Amino acid sequence: MISVTVQRSRTTLDLLLWRQHGMAGPGLLEQTLDANPGVAGLGAELPIGTVINLPDAPAPKQAQLVKVIDLFGES
Repeated sequence: MISVTVQRSRTTLDLLLWRQHGMAGPGLLEQTLDANPGVAGLGAELPIGTVINLPDAPAPKQAQLVKVIDLFGES
């Protein structure tokens, strides 16, 4: 877990998560809200000076083989 202090106006949890993890991690917002009780009550834009604990990046998913059905026969 990493702690981040909000230093700019118009900063949201989504923006902090995007900066830290990029596209990775469905469910990170929920984990962040759980790790920071009361932060949802601060509003969409976080006040400057707010300390937020961000969760660690999720482990990369393993690639899975998927059987593809071809409607027009094999080519």
